[in-house]
Amino acid sequence: MSNVGSDEADAWSRARDGDPDAFTSLFDKHRDRVFGHALRLVRRPHDAEDVTAMVFLEAWRRRDAVRVVDGSIIAWLLVATNNTVHNLERGRRRHRAALARMSEPGHEPDHADGVADNLDNEERDRRVRDAFASLSTADQNVITLCVLEELPLAEAARTLGVPVGTIKSRLSRAKRRLGDLTLASESIQPALEGGAE
Repeated sequence: MSNVGSDEADAWSRARDGDPDAFTSLFDKHRDRVFGHALRLVRRPHDAEDVTAMVFLEAWRRRDAVRVVDGSIIAWLLVATNNTVHNLERGRRRHRAALARMSEPGHEPDHADGVADNLDNEERDRRVRDAFASLSTADQNVITLCVLEELPLAEAARTLGVPVGTIKSRLSRAKRRLGDLTLASESIQPALEGGAE
């Protein structure tokens, strides 16, 4: 196990020095895991592919900032995935708001995207994704590393550059908040569907 970690750490050292072959080997090793995490967050394969590409581009561009933890860069890549999705969603919100301000007389909106979204997403998944998206970036990162990826607390702490105690308190708070947001969404839904009695 330590040999695998040292192999990856060595490959990253070479990639950090500008070796494209070493970087390609790490891309090949971690691409599927980054894509899987991105797909959990954005739910559309083509969007997850875009996020994956952006994460590895950022890793290449910011090679000096990438942290190797226990001989691997995967935790850094997963946190970068959260940040990339967050930035992508923020950009989309701004784009939608700009479009809403530019009303065109006589223009009928295309409902195809809305229909596709309804077909692609189930209600429960949407509530969980919405709840996750409403968490702070710090909470998203700790949930990603400790819950979704099941990394040890110490490894998550080294990846995020904070003490283990901070990870424990963030994790507890994030789980509680995620649970509260998901339950609140579930209790509001029947009231919306049935109306007030």
